Amino acid sequence: MSENNPNISIVVPLYNEEESLPELLAWIERVMAENRFSYEVIFVDDGSNDRSWEVIRSLHDANPCVRAIRFRRNYGKSAGLYCGFEAARGDVVITMDADLQDSPDEIPELYRMVTEEGYDLVSGWKKRRFDPVGKTLPSKFFNGTARLASGIKLHDFNCGLKAYR
Repeated sequence: MSENNPNISIVVPLYNEEESLPELLAWIERVMAENRFSYEVIFVDDGSNDRSWEVIRSLHDANPCVRAIRFRRNYGKSAGLYCGFEAARGDVVITMDADLQDSPDEIPELYRMVTEEGYDLVSGWKKRRFDPVGKTLPSKFFNGTARLASGIKLHDFNCGLKAYR
């Protein structure tokens, strides 16, 4: 693959995640190196009011595979994903949350399912959640309602870990 066309674009929308970003990037770098993938990581800062943007800039200085988009204010995850997809140059786009609950170790299998098995979309599923009950119960209700209404048997509609052709 040429430098302009990586195997994988990883799009990470974020809001106030300064503490998790260095660990997330180090984890991604390890997985990419172990699998010899060419890649880019596109951090989309959704108007953070912490030091997330400064951290992203320092990560970019240390790794040219890091690209970044910065919103002046908070527009929400959908806007972040949209802009990340627009900027992505990879053959496969992987989305993940910045809070370390999505494991970069899953990337090789997601990539394989898209490139070898021919899926256009592969969705992750958070079997173990580390969120408070006030967040998990509404999520279970939403997922059950969405499955019933759509007929799509997807366990976790809101899981940030997905792969797209």
